[in-house]
Amino acid sequence: MKKGSTIFLQAVIVLIGIGTLTFLLWEPLIEGRNIDSTPLEVYFKDPFLAYAYASSILFFVGLYQAFMLLGYIGQNKVFSLHSVKALRTIKYCALATAGLIVAGVAYIIIANSGKDDIVGGVAMGAVTTFVSIVIATAAAVFEGLLQNAVDMKSKNDLMV
Repeated sequence: MKKGSTIFLQAVIVLIGIGTLTFLLWEPLIEGRNIDSTPLEVYFKDPFLAYAYASSILFFVGLYQAFMLLGYIGQNKVFSLHSVKALRTIKYCALATAGLIVAGVAYIIIANSGKDDIVGGVAMGAVTTFVSIVIATAAAVFEGLLQNAVDMKSKNDLMV
């Protein structure tokens, strides 16, 4: 892969991270039930918001590992144990994120049973869970392929 392509993809990952962080900080302020609340009330009186922020840490760890993986690719170190470890971390972060989203959706369903219209929140949870599972599956496939390539490379290096 050309150096320019990896730098472009790294820039895209940085933009995704900045966009996500901006959304996490901005959305609670304009949410319907928080529209008349002060920032102190918004951020410190909503346990679900604290859960969302804590859960997003795994997303940012996965983004960081994708950024590092692209760095390894740009340095022609794609067939290394560092790349395999980055893919493994991405896989675990995506699976954990999916699990935390399912737990959050379950909380929404249980806490708001019959009170509010929760279809939108449940639908967003289903879509993001699906995306996380797709990312975990892709990372697992690439991890297996890359691990096999690294193993073959190490065997060839021992034979020479």
